[in-house]
Amino acid sequence: MVKKSQQINPSSNSLKKQRQQDAHYQVMQILQNNPQLTQRELSQQLGLSLGKLNYCLKALADKGWIKIGNFSQSKAKSRYFYYLTPQGIFEKTRMTKDFLRRKIYEYEALRSEIDLIKLELSRSKNENSSL
Repeated sequence: MVKKSQQINPSSNSLKKQRQQDAHYQVMQILQNNPQLTQRELSQQLGLSLGKLNYCLKALADKGWIKIGNFSQSKAKSRYFYYLTPQGIFEKTRMTKDFLRRKIYEYEALRSEIDLIKLELSRSKNENSSL
């Protein structure tokens, strides 16, 4: 059971900010395992436009959570690799905890709603069978 102090109040965070944080988390999750992906490959995996992905990568780099480098031996100097900085790894861990906490809260709320619906159906069935 999630403690009241740990509950995520959807009204306290804007939906836009939460979506942005989720996008940052997803980008960092994929880059941690595949730093050599091109922006096009990464945008396709995430279902984001190249423009939105580029904006996200720039924001992560500006925060110091990822480093962007190019392959020095590559003839295509536009090929980049992305790796998480120590601060980026820390932030990704924090975001993972927040994501998990939010999903547990959503799961428990959904579970409570399902239990309530089952109870209502059971009562309705008992009322109908007594007629």
